[in-house]
Amino acid sequence: MKRIAIIGGGISGLSAAFALEKHRLAGASLEYVLFESSPRLGGVLVTERVDGCLIEAGPDSFLTEKPWASDLCREVELGEQLIGSNDADRITYILVKGRLVVIPDGLMFMVPTKIAPTVLSSLFSARTKLRMAREWFHPPRKGDADETVASFVERHYGAEMVDRLADPLLSGVYGGEAAQLSVRAVLPRFAEMEATHGSLGRAMLAARKKMAHASKAPAKPLFTSLKDGMQQLVDAVVSRLPASAILANSPVQRIQRQDSGWVVSAGYASDQFDAVIVATPAQAAAELLGMASAELASELRGIQYTSSVTVNLGYDRSVRASLPPGFGFLVPRSEGRRMLAATFVQNKFPHRAPEDRALLRCFIGGARNEQVLQAPDDEVLRIVREELQQIIGLTADPLFTRIYRWKGAMAQYGVGHLERLERVENLLRQLPGLTLAGNGYRGIGVPDCIRSGSEAASKVLLAVGLPEVPARIASD
Repeated sequence: MKRIAIIGGGISGLSAAFALEKHRLAGASLEYVLFESSPRLGGVLVTERVDGCLIEAGPDSFLTEKPWASDLCREVELGEQLIGSNDADRITYILVKGRLVVIPDGLMFMVPTKIAPTVLSSLFSARTKLRMAREWFHPPRKGDADETVASFVERHYGAEMVDRLADPLLSGVYGGEAAQLSVRAVLPRFAEMEATHGSLGRAMLAARKKMAHASKAPAKPLFTSLKDGMQQLVDAVVSRLPASAILANSPVQRIQRQDSGWVVSAGYASDQFDAVIVATPAQAAAELLGMASAELASELRGIQYTSSVTVNLGYDRSVRASLPPGFGFLVPRSEGRRMLAATFVQNKFPHRAPEDRALLRCFIGGARNEQVLQAPDDEVLRIVREELQQIIGLTADPLFTRIYRWKGAMAQYGVGHLERLERVENLLRQLPGLTLAGNGYRGIGVPDCIRSGSEAASKVLLAVGLPEVPARIASD
């Protein structure tokens, strides 16, 4: 009987546990134990219902183009619960000099693919529009050295594009800054496009034409979620795991190599395992693995994280009627605000608020505002309400509010991140039976975390000599 420990009960750890459970049910001679330091499982995937509204404390959806989250949903029989974002009303604004400006149609992240909307947009100056035109003639450029997203974007489109689009978009996803994040780790497809085409605009158009010829199916929604919220996935996965395999409220203090296996120490108890999956943030993994490999721990400590605060506010019918159409807005740092972004939930996912309610999700924190995590609730609400008044003229008192703090939740893939991961993987080869999962390595979104957990399970099964025997776990 092979024994496997999973440290961390977020979606990465749960995905690993689910993969192991499939093999156990298929007859593999194994048992596993999942250690979670907090009372609940699921990490940042938390859903709450208030006044008829469905509130997400963490991610409200995932990118449809990344299949691993949808695949897991279908495996746990949530396929019929999958819903797409209301892309027919997908408009996103950028705050520019105190007013909201629509991101023009055809702009793929920061790459213009339609001429007229971009030329007519007030989002960019004439100088930046000229840079966009010149960008079509960029020759292919393959650089071996990594660089920041900011330097990459500025080389193609200028500093204004960094300020008004690249930086606020990345702040919304990573809570970080374009001037710090690695283009090879964060935007690998763009780095490849530059190497093969030179011009990102020409590369994007070529890719779109190729996709149009390959498939005549209707366009998929940009975002996918679940009817009853993201926690629905957590609950479905947990329901398919044996209760005896889950140890909540069980913080692990250290992981040590012993003979050909591993010893996991949690509280006053220690237990032996043949393999260990560490599915915690990289900083926490470093603390756990310091005695097993000081060099590995040092590399993991080098992966930085930022924190965020999510503020949900519910309003009545009159506010709903007064809000701009679309999904919400992003705030460049140059605007001098503390808010990073806001989502109009009732537009993005209409079923999440009754017709007589408006639901706003506002985000503050990030790399330059970590201190807001310590601010009391009334101060956080004051900041958000004051800036909502200044940006969209919202003065009404909310019917309800919910504030969620996520300390060190967003990994920062700095310059050299991929090289760091190569060193980490080389060190792991010296520690058979140990593997890592989570958002600190090769993707920060929910699908990436699910993939990392599943891949970690495959690696430890191989390490302990158990064959890959996929199986479907049916509900009772």
